[in-house]
Amino acid sequence: MAGTRKNTADGKPGGRLSRDLIITTALAQIDQSGAQGLSMRSLAQELGVEAMSLYRHVHGREDLLEGIVALLMRDLTTGLDEDLTVHWQGFLQAMAHRVRRIAIAHPHAFPLVATRHPAAPWLRPPLRSVDVVDTFLATLLGHGFTDSQAVNAYRAFSSFLLGHLLLEAAVRGAETSPVEEPLDEGDAALPERDGRVDLDNFPEVNRLRPLLSEDRAAEEFEISLEALLDRLNHELTQ
Repeated sequence: MAGTRKNTADGKPGGRLSRDLIITTALAQIDQSGAQGLSMRSLAQELGVEAMSLYRHVHGREDLLEGIVALLMRDLTTGLDEDLTVHWQGFLQAMAHRVRRIAIAHPHAFPLVATRHPAAPWLRPPLRSVDVVDTFLATLLGHGFTDSQAVNAYRAFSSFLLGHLLLEAAVRGAETSPVEEPLDEGDAALPERDGRVDLDNFPEVNRLRPLLSEDRAAEEFEISLEALLDRLNHELTQ
């Protein structure tokens, strides 16, 4: 029960508070009770510290959410089987299965992945991890995709993947509605830099912003619907 144990970096009372410890504790709380139940007060109680001490390591709500999503996605694009990912199809297959494993392991936290990044609220479809988007685009461009083809692939792939996996997460009890107020900040004055992230480290996302920010939802819905109908018709006529 939160508040009855003190989580520490070395597993002992009095351990050193750190950003990593705060983020892993926050993810554990979300896994247990969902993002709506996460608060700075509950985090502090779990860690055996005062709530304000957390702000020495995380700048506030957006910064904590960034850390949680980064923790979930940190191994997504590393250590991929080179024999499999030598082709772009293999890269997409490997990515899809890894994301699904995240959704199954952390269904209550997974909806956070499908939210707007503070530095790229124009990204369509939204994905909280700009790092993953940038790696995705760079990889497809390296496989010969044009800018437009790479962005279209991101749209189609992420729409399919997030749509399917959010339903899987919901079946496992996740709350998939927008998390408007996931944290009780405890009336703390947040540093002004909370949520302010630039895109300097994400060159492809930055460069392709005009394409990534286009609202083509209606057109993409019709294309996906037609593809589904064609597939069903093919199965029916076999």
